[in-house]
Amino acid sequence: MVLAAGAVFASSGSAEAAPSASPLNVRAATAVAARMATLLGDRTVGSFYDQAGSRLVVTVTDPAAADQVRAAGVTPKLVSYRASQLKAVTAELGRSARIAGTAWRVDPRTGQVLVTADSSVSGTDLAKLDSVVRGFGAKARLARTTTRLRPLISGGDAIWGQGLRCSLGFNVHDANGNPAMITAGHCGVATNDWWADSGNSQHIATTQAADFPGTDYSWAAYDSGVDSPSAVNTGQEITGAGDATVGENVTRSGSTSGVHTGTVTALDATVNYEEGSVSGLIDTDVCAEPGDSGGAMFDGSTALGLTSGGSGDCESGGETFFQPVPAALSAYGLTLP
Repeated sequence: MVLAAGAVFASSGSAEAAPSASPLNVRAATAVAARMATLLGDRTVGSFYDQAGSRLVVTVTDPAAADQVRAAGVTPKLVSYRASQLKAVTAELGRSARIAGTAWRVDPRTGQVLVTADSSVSGTDLAKLDSVVRGFGAKARLARTTTRLRPLISGGDAIWGQGLRCSLGFNVHDANGNPAMITAGHCGVATNDWWADSGNSQHIATTQAADFPGTDYSWAAYDSGVDSPSAVNTGQEITGAGDATVGENVTRSGSTSGVHTGTVTALDATVNYEEGSVSGLIDTDVCAEPGDSGGAMFDGSTALGLTSGGSGDCESGGETFFQPVPAALSAYGLTLP
């Protein structure tokens, strides 16, 4: 049996075209953004692509920093607060507002911390959250979503565990060169065995380690004879893993909703699921649905994320959070492809 990364055995969603942005340009810009973050330190709260997706913008807190950014051939944007000030906001949110159904992340486009509360947050919890956010003044803002933030796990199709369904993320190799797969941690903690069918007759892999909450990644070793190509199910070859950049065009593949595209909206997001909090996530405006958990997010040949959870659906739109792939590989000593 052949299992492509991001494998989809059945899909109820319609496929969309892959983004046209050059992966090479994106990767080069991501490297520039990382260098600028090291150079500027506390004087930047991040970087992003403009709406046209053709220009990297680096946030700065003072004119001298802006000059340094221009000297590097990059566009600066002046923001009001330093990175340490916004980190203090997220730290306080973690201490006083870790409420299930909420999420927060630094939005470099506005230079603020964006806090989201889903439809389950109400009454005293909502009042408390509103009070905490108001206490930060212009450093933070609160937004509501009409649907619930949840891990996107479901019963149905794709890779099957013991009473659950998830999506394969990427095919990898362990430290000894043996074939394996990575998927969401909340999938791995829920099952020891993986099958290719809903009847649990085609056993394909065994979970080796899983981490959730806190982080959201797991890996499973393939059974002997299971083929594991490096390409995702769209046919796109995956040659390595990389870090995402705000504004980057990305593609996500999942077993429920199929293939969809969108944009990275924030990095290092914290999401408070009912099952616990997960930090360090990539925030996007890509839609996803239950059963898409663990599925692949990528840009061209670069693996970026594993589907963690979110809100909304692929009819009305939504917000989806992803576990960065490099962190998963590093945690378990895995390589890709």
